[in-house]
Amino acid sequence: MRGQPGQLAEHGEAALERTDGAIDRWGHRTETHHKLHYERSFTPRTSGDPRFIGSGRRDLSMRTTVGIIGAGPAGLLLARLLHRAGVDCVVLESRDRAYVEQRQRAGILEQGTVDVLRECGAAERLDREGLPHQGIELRFEGRGHRVDFPSATGGKSVTVYAQTEIVKDLVRLQLADPGGPPLLFGAEAVAIEKPDSGAPVIRFRREGREETLSCDFVAGCDGFHGIARRAVPADRIRTFERTYPYSWLGVLADVPPSCEELIYARHRRGFALHSMRSPQVSRLYLQVPNDTDPADWSDEQIWDELSARFALDGGDAAWRLERGPITATSVTPMRSFVQEPMRHGRLFLAGDAAHIVPPTGAKGLNLAVGDVVTLARALAQHHTTGSTELLDGYSATCLARVWQAERFSYFMTDTLHRRPEQTPFEDRLQIAQLDRIATSRTASAELAENYVGLPLS
Repeated sequence: MRGQPGQLAEHGEAALERTDGAIDRWGHRTETHHKLHYERSFTPRTSGDPRFIGSGRRDLSMRTTVGIIGAGPAGLLLARLLHRAGVDCVVLESRDRAYVEQRQRAGILEQGTVDVLRECGAAERLDREGLPHQGIELRFEGRGHRVDFPSATGGKSVTVYAQTEIVKDLVRLQLADPGGPPLLFGAEAVAIEKPDSGAPVIRFRREGREETLSCDFVAGCDGFHGIARRAVPADRIRTFERTYPYSWLGVLADVPPSCEELIYARHRRGFALHSMRSPQVSRLYLQVPNDTDPADWSDEQIWDELSARFALDGGDAAWRLERGPITATSVTPMRSFVQEPMRHGRLFLAGDAAHIVPPTGAKGLNLAVGDVVTLARALAQHHTTGSTELLDGYSATCLARVWQAERFSYFMTDTLHRRPEQTPFEDRLQIAQLDRIATSRTASAELAENYVGLPLS
């Protein structure tokens, strides 16, 4: 039966921790710690804490250095990086904790993403439960070809670990740390005022109250549909966009994966992907028309179509797709999107708030990590030295990496999917491209280098 996720408890109290000392290569401080305690719930105070303005009024004002909108991986990781660098911050999340920890997203982590999570102390469960992958398999024309990552990239690999689990890990760490930055669930940002000034203000609603958070900087990590992207005036931005004439039907199934590494299949009936969430749970995708309703697909139809698209010459004796109970289905539209620049005054956009890639290249989460690592370094530099050099270069630095990921994601998507109006000539071009990867070290290395991820520095 296709089930529903459960509910989780909310947070309690915490403290804000400031840190002094040396800066390491990620922008983290490494020495003395000073704690400033206050209630995570931000109930009004009548004395004591200068961060609070007001004394029991319905409107409550707060003050911090960096206001972070969104408690997805980008916002949570940024908060952790800033905390370790001694930079005060507050995270506002419109949804409750249960919702945030249930959102299903891609879970292929580049080498650099894994390194960052380890470096900031957020990889204990990742190292224990993550599935390291040394390559992928491409299937086309009834045959398979493995692309080996370590031999082409100097030993790099990727790790399968669901984004949902990263969020759980980061939430747990932030709430368990008595000096961790405040994390407010159910706090819906409704406006960002004066983002192009030296004193931006975030207005948000929480528990029926109108509240404000005054900041030196705002980090918009609230996704494509969030308020941060829309706070930038239209005449200050350029957008670049491509929509695709197909979607992905994604399924979660309680059955061990039928492969040790991901399988990307190009088939005359459309693309298919075999991934996994764990040694016991498979994650699979089918290319479908954009207007597809998951309810129109029975479990048997899904398994039959997956089996057909993954089939190798030689039939079931060569390879067999194991079947099991399907617990969830969803349809994911495919699009490419970039908004430039990624900064407006003291508002900085990160992750899906600034760019979207089709999931074929497994770049969305990893791009968000690259953004917040870059932003954390810049904010740490400003906090320590007063310099705006890295802040001024934030957008250009991130966009250079973003466009490389957009290029790779488009390449993977265009090579492996069939458009409704595709011609036989275009079919042959796709097969020729895949043949090139299968027979050329140079082409195979190009794919491997991009898949494991470009450097974060």
